[in-house]
Amino acid sequence: MTVVSVSMPEELLNRIDEFADDHGYTGRSEVVRDAARDLLGEFEDARLEDRELMGVVTVLFNYETTSVEERLMGLRHEHEGLVAANFHSHVGNRYCMELFILDGSLEAISAFVGQIRATKNTLTVDYSVMPVDDFAGPLADSG
Repeated sequence: MTVVSVSMPEELLNRIDEFADDHGYTGRSEVVRDAARDLLGEFEDARLEDRELMGVVTVLFNYETTSVEERLMGLRHEHEGLVAANFHSHVGNRYCMELFILDGSLEAISAFVGQIRATKNTLTVDYSVMPVDDFAGPLADSG
């Protein structure tokens, strides 16, 4: 197996070590391999390919980190054909939450989420994806 060197903050490394101990992993390498497999497999769901999708992306960041807000605004404008709606809110005294509603293909949503995840200083990035065409059946029958 190839050995890879990865830089990360000490706090994250401690969390990985703790997680490995708490969940029965043999060590941090196993945790990182498992996490990498999950991340790479997130958008490989064949059931979502070639379908119209709706995505919801929630980003949390520190209020004082204006570079995050500027980057998110830039991404919103770069992907204006994908971003159906965008909402900004303050959470507590120190945090901002940015919510994106997306309407597009799996490939486009995946690229957008990847760009947000690559934005430095975000605290959390959470998302969900669902086919829009799933709503047509039950709603059409209820009329």
